[in-house]
Amino acid sequence: MLELAADLLPLIERGVPVAAVTVTRVVRSAPRGVGATLAVTGDARVIGSLSGGCVEGDAVMLGLDALRSGAVRRGSFGFAGPDDAIVAAGLACGGAIEVVAYPIDGTDPRVRAALMNAAAGRDTTLDLTLDDGPALTLHRPGRPRLVVLGAGEHAAALCRVGAAAGFAVTVCDVWALLVTRERFPEASELVVAPPHEYLASLETPDDRTAVCVLTHDERLDVPALRAALRLPVGFVGAMGSRATVARRAALLTQAGVTDAELGRLHSPLGLDLGAHTPEETALSVIAEIVAARTGASARPLRSTLGPLHTDAAVGCATPTPVAAR
Repeated sequence: MLELAADLLPLIERGVPVAAVTVTRVVRSAPRGVGATLAVTGDARVIGSLSGGCVEGDAVMLGLDALRSGAVRRGSFGFAGPDDAIVAAGLACGGAIEVVAYPIDGTDPRVRAALMNAAAGRDTTLDLTLDDGPALTLHRPGRPRLVVLGAGEHAAALCRVGAAAGFAVTVCDVWALLVTRERFPEASELVVAPPHEYLASLETPDDRTAVCVLTHDERLDVPALRAALRLPVGFVGAMGSRATVARRAALLTQAGVTDAELGRLHSPLGLDLGAHTPEETALSVIAEIVAARTGASARPLRSTLGPLHTDAAVGCATPTPVAAR
């Protein structure tokens, strides 16, 4: 439910009745993991998804039943048993999911506060006692941060793609003429300051924070990278040609950056996608950041073995709190 907070809040504010259908268990494989949630209004308006289409119809009916009855409903979709007999709707991936459908109590101050926090991108946990069954613990981690230093066209594209990928994006540059809401409408924060000074003031940097240097000016790049490489962030990258990367590495060493610190730097920035446009380049950068955060190989899935989704990907659980949606 918390993953849909931005869409649910306006409905609750208007008093629109809404029910949520949340995945509580996955057997074998499913398109989305534990915690994935679909919401439905009384007039069958659907928000979110559980499977990308495989079981949505039955899930909507279950949610409408919960909404109209005011009672919690539980169900299973997919395949089960030694002969893979179909139970309700089938999942194309051959797995099964268990779900719980429940009316959202928009009058509960805890629910409203949790939705507001989640919509604002803050780390949020909500415990729900639904019926005589297991309690439901929902958790939505705060949005990971992407700090973009430099406000050129590649920065604008990176801001767009990063925001679409779920990052809270900060754009910082010394030129106020470039750091504008018109150029960066998706940014969570716009800062006009020397990049290294902004990094010195960065609050609670953590391993879900990525810093990308796109200033293309060694006078700004070197102090910014020196500051970034000494922060407890999960990713530091810098754009530039091979020659620029080599020259900048020498300047960083002269500035006192150690070999260990320099080894953290992702430069040239981005995966090898053959990117040419700013948007393609931004896609390659976000892909590298996500791969670095998850420890994934960044290889084509067709060349890998094993499950496509891991337990770290999502969600919500009953009754023990774990990482959830």
